[in-house]
Amino acid sequence: MRRVITGMGDSDAGLGKVVVNRAMSLDGFIAGPDDAMDWVVEYDKKYSFPEVMSATGAMLVGRGTYEVAKRMSDEDTDYDGGPVFVLTHQPPDEPEQGVTFLTCDLAEAIATARAAARGKNLEILGADLASQCLRRGLVDEVLVYVLPVLVGDGVRFSTSGLGRIDLEPFSNTQSGPVTMLRFRVRK
Repeated sequence: MRRVITGMGDSDAGLGKVVVNRAMSLDGFIAGPDDAMDWVVEYDKKYSFPEVMSATGAMLVGRGTYEVAKRMSDEDTDYDGGPVFVLTHQPPDEPEQGVTFLTCDLAEAIATARAAARGKNLEILGADLASQCLRRGLVDEVLVYVLPVLVGDGVRFSTSGLGRIDLEPFSNTQSGPVTMLRFRVRK
């Protein structure tokens, strides 16, 4: 079954927050060379923050992140946080079951995914998508899991040209060697 949505509007009333959510190495990478994420999965399996998952109602993912996740599908990458949406210009001919591809503009994609989150948070995954959302002022919070590893090269936390985004720290939590930092985006 191929599901592609070209956009639909909704008001912000009763909707959860839009949260950029990512794991990051101590040297600022969210993926290593060739989009390697084995180091993230290694920590993800052992240390968790269940309060984040229970607050999540849906995910909006960039196409590149979706492709990396597909390659990792042999690993234990279970997700139990509601519907998954992928924002792309070109949906695949045979998409993964349970994934909805959106071909609308960014604001419409956020509105669609937030509505599907049913009052819970919408998690944004992917460096490019997150940077676009931050640039357009669509993000309420940034959540970062800092992992005790130096990757040395790969995909940076944000894309070049993001510009300055002021954040207000409001929480930090530790689970073993993993530190979760939470920030509000100052608007």
